[in-house]
Amino acid sequence: MDGVITMEGERKFTLPVDSEHKATVLPILSAAKPHMLAFHLSWIQFFSCFVSSFAAPPLLPVIRDNLNLTATDIGNAGIASVSGAVFARVAMGTACDLFGPRLASATITLLTAPAVYCSAITDSAVSFLLVRFFTGFSLATFVSTQFWMSSMFSPPVVGRANGIAAGWGNLGGGATQLIMPLVYDLIVRIGATSFTAWRIAFFIPAFFQTMAAFAVMVFGQDMPDGNFQRLEKSGDKPRDNFLKVIYHGIRNYRGWITALCYGYSFGVELTIDNIIAQYFYDRFDLKLHTAGIIAASFGLANIFSRPSGGVLSDILGKRFGIRGRLWGWWVFQTTGGVLCIALGVVGSLGASVAVMIVFSVFVQASCGLTFGIVPFVSHRSLGVISGMSGAGGNVGAVLTQVIFFNGSRYSTELGITYMGIMIIACTLPICLIYFPQWGGMFCGPQPNYTEDDYYLSEWSEEEQRKGLHEASMKFAGNSKRGGTRKVDSATSPAAAPTPV
Repeated sequence: MDGVITMEGERKFTLPVDSEHKATVLPILSAAKPHMLAFHLSWIQFFSCFVSSFAAPPLLPVIRDNLNLTATDIGNAGIASVSGAVFARVAMGTACDLFGPRLASATITLLTAPAVYCSAITDSAVSFLLVRFFTGFSLATFVSTQFWMSSMFSPPVVGRANGIAAGWGNLGGGATQLIMPLVYDLIVRIGATSFTAWRIAFFIPAFFQTMAAFAVMVFGQDMPDGNFQRLEKSGDKPRDNFLKVIYHGIRNYRGWITALCYGYSFGVELTIDNIIAQYFYDRFDLKLHTAGIIAASFGLANIFSRPSGGVLSDILGKRFGIRGRLWGWWVFQTTGGVLCIALGVVGSLGASVAVMIVFSVFVQASCGLTFGIVPFVSHRSLGVISGMSGAGGNVGAVLTQVIFFNGSRYSTELGITYMGIMIIACTLPICLIYFPQWGGMFCGPQPNYTEDDYYLSEWSEEEQRKGLHEASMKFAGNSKRGGTRKVDSATSPAAAPTPV
């Protein structure tokens, strides 16, 4: 799993790599170790966690009758399902910085799997809320997914790597809208009562999540050159100072803006996953299975929408630098806000479905565009910045559901309209993001300020004398103009797979 060592001692990989041994291509159909194997393990694990976290919403019409849930109970459970991951995602970012994405992600996935199994024995509104709360912790694997991709893929392709891995993981939010009703119907046909069938159905996502965690633990690898523990023991990767990693993450204002904006792209996606099946079921008097299929189309759009945001970010970065990435992010997320308003206003079934599908493309692409920026904010505190941004998504979901979808204060359609206004307003701070070496949306770069200057500022003179900054300098060299630099491969395989 550590690659092939040549006679001269130089590491040789299946894929072309840069000076940090990060892959410079992303051949989707490949499972080459360690880059593409990490890619596939990360999105499959995240997919399983999404399936588990949103297994309940498509069965809510049955669950609410069995447990006598009120609208407030359902709203609180939906909030609980995304609130737990707020702190888990921040912690996950730090854990990735210190222990590596493989160990951090597999651990949280295994620890939360019992909560999914316990969904089968809930008997009250309180216990239902608790299992959704603890299951939601597993969504912290998003942070490890993004950290892992940023550790394995070079800046010119990191946007698409992040976008595709997270998008295919988010696909679980749509897949579960199909899977759970189908499993439920199958169990009923076998002979179980409806109130027993929904409970048995939860064993499917629970088992899937458990197996995904073991696969990551056994087959995964933290970095191109090996796992954190081995690299630290060999001296190839110095152990960083915990407090300084945290400090340089939270002091970077760009991370706070990405967190806010992600709150109204991914946060909106989480909110829709929680409400959309019941919305179509109640408003248009549909059958449970039909409402589930329509709701699934929102999440299933992630198969191409979020990845397209990552790919677009890389294309804009190659053509216009970081300023192009920022403009693309703002345009797509603002358009998503406008479409969200339209979704709340239209009154026919056909128009609602059509607007929802287009809306899903823009809001999910915005998620991919967000994490086309995140890897450039900080190299030393990449995990912290990823954790802050990921947690921002959950905070946005919690606030939105508390304000607009908790109880009967607003109708669901009016809540959706107001959510669209929030998206537009909370996207405006993107214009405040400025990188002195690259510029911002409206301003160019500072004269004579380089990538080395920016990433070196995270290290003290004493740390530089010890050579602790060397990895950051390699990243600086590979991130010219925000991912436009054509990186020379450290290896040149004779027959590298065709990049996507």
